[in-house]
Amino acid sequence: MGSGILGTGVSGLLAAQYGLQTTEHNIANANTPGYTRQRVIQGANAGEMTGGGFVGKGVTVATIERVYSRFLTEQVDKAQAGVSQLDSYAARIRQIDNLLADASAGLSPALQGFFDGVAQVAANPSHLPSRQTLVSSAQGLSARYQSIGTQLAQMYDGLNGEIRDSVTAINSHAEQIAQLNKWIGVAQATSGHPPNDLLDARDYQVAELNKLIRVKTSTSGDGSINVFVGSGQQLVVGSKSADLLVTTSASDLSRLVVGLKTSSGVQEMPQSLIEGGALGGLLAFRSESLDRASSDLGRNAVSLALTVNAQGALGQDLLGQSLLSTPPSGFSPAVFTVGAPEVRADSRNPSTSPTVTAAFTTPIPFNGNFYTDLVASDYQLTADGSNVTLTRLTDNRQWTAADLAALDVQLQSEPQGFTLTASGQLPAGASYLVQPTRDAARRIAVNPAMLADPRLVPTAAPIRTAAGTANTGAAAISPGSVGPGYEVLGAVLPLTVVYDNGQLRNFPAGTRVSIDGGPPQLIAGVASGVPYSSGASITLVGANNAIPPTGISFSISGLPNNGDSFVLARNTGATTDGRNALVLGQLQTFDTMSGKTASFQESYAQLVSENGSKTRQLQVSVQAQKALLKQAQDSRDSLSGVNLDEEAANLIRYQQAYQAAAKALEIASSLFNTILQMAAR
Repeated sequence: MGSGILGTGVSGLLAAQYGLQTTEHNIANANTPGYTRQRVIQGANAGEMTGGGFVGKGVTVATIERVYSRFLTEQVDKAQAGVSQLDSYAARIRQIDNLLADASAGLSPALQGFFDGVAQVAANPSHLPSRQTLVSSAQGLSARYQSIGTQLAQMYDGLNGEIRDSVTAINSHAEQIAQLNKWIGVAQATSGHPPNDLLDARDYQVAELNKLIRVKTSTSGDGSINVFVGSGQQLVVGSKSADLLVTTSASDLSRLVVGLKTSSGVQEMPQSLIEGGALGGLLAFRSESLDRASSDLGRNAVSLALTVNAQGALGQDLLGQSLLSTPPSGFSPAVFTVGAPEVRADSRNPSTSPTVTAAFTTPIPFNGNFYTDLVASDYQLTADGSNVTLTRLTDNRQWTAADLAALDVQLQSEPQGFTLTASGQLPAGASYLVQPTRDAARRIAVNPAMLADPRLVPTAAPIRTAAGTANTGAAAISPGSVGPGYEVLGAVLPLTVVYDNGQLRNFPAGTRVSIDGGPPQLIAGVASGVPYSSGASITLVGANNAIPPTGISFSISGLPNNGDSFVLARNTGATTDGRNALVLGQLQTFDTMSGKTASFQESYAQLVSENGSKTRQLQVSVQAQKALLKQAQDSRDSLSGVNLDEEAANLIRYQQAYQAAAKALEIASSLFNTILQMAAR
């Protein structure tokens, strides 16, 4: 009986000791990240059969387990991946918001300054200081485009570094999880009990991994976990971990992407498979916001350069030079220079793939001005051996034709602002990334010739008109204007148009004349006439197929008499003419972008507004997601967290159990001594 009492007392003493040690372990790790509260699982030993029934033989400690819920832990990990992604995204889009919306460093003040300079020159074309101010303001505007474009480009560089750091950290966590899987498997196989602290360490690594990228886990029979990313790509399997790699995109060698190292090489992972965590936020920010801001800013820069240059081509400088004259070699009336669209060949293209180049289309004239059809998007050009397909990547709009020439014809009904040409036939499997405006803001500059000589700014109109001095009627001729293609009409100037019995005559044979934008009429000879209508727009059609026709335009208003003449001539000695500068100034308020739907300022304001709205939306989403994370953490901590008050109560409980077991041992010892004393008698 003494042995039974002693054994029972010892088992109680050991159980209480394990309880005290476990409680002390909980208290010591109350602030340890990732620690899960542990508890002792006790069970009664099997009783001993006696004549009086079964007599208990004390207690046994079955195991020490974690108070753990896989469901609650996964909820926390999922919420954490969402918070990290939104935090990463929001922190970087705020940089763009601050950059674009800055009242002094943004684009709006520079745009206003440029058009203020145009207005000054229009008011006083012969004033050289005003011309110098215009050139300086143009240089300031191009420098502002370049500055903002450069800062956006630096964000790309910064993202590349952060992507590399994130991938390095992901691989480190994956390696540690694989190592912990190995240790946990050995510990469980050796002891038959769960190694709680190793399990906590592994869960902590999974939690840290979810801060970088959303992962899913599954548990194997040996206690190890498998970790997957994306749609099931293996990151950790048992004690083996795969490596994510940072590599250049096959379709765009200037862009870093994430790949998975496999036995067959590096498999480039589509961005759609990388979601959640800081890495998911970085990639989402780059594709959704940074690409859009860069392309939209570039579209603004290119549209400004193209439309200003198109109007400049219709002007004449202070030296009397224009496209209508015979200017010196190298002469260009362009105010700005801008690079051609980027076309990047896929590195996996067949060796027979030709070089593809792109060029911006000439802005389309309308209402006495110009507009562009550029879209803030990249495009993918692919070939299957029979057809070529152009895909607009922002909305997956596609155009398909037999070749690039046929594709350009198809795009005439839905212009995109650029054309494509190839040095040969595109073979099956060829692919090209077309970036019309992505980095264009950094490539805009002022024409170096105008920087050196402000007299070259084309502020005057290249033609002038006058009514004949011998006219007897009351008709007057407008100052006249020119449109694209006018330069081929230099040979017909000076031209004297004569009114004769309701007809205007004396147009050179072979010229084409359009009335109020109608179909051109071919002039057979000087006796051929066109109907006279007071105030009607008369256009000598130039070398283009524009609709309505363009060239040299004028109108005659009033009642002419037979024989009255009206002269069109070159505008020689026009030092005080600012007609072209006036039309240049109208570009500020005309809808010159997005197919006649927005002005430069409106387009930029829309970019600022959309980016600001996205910034505010993300800020709200971050707060909401953090609230969900806190709820998930509170639910998990209510189960698995260490409560010091509860542990203090457990200390007292186990202390009392320990003291009671010790008292039982003391009684057993006393009884044993009594028996020995009785035996000695």
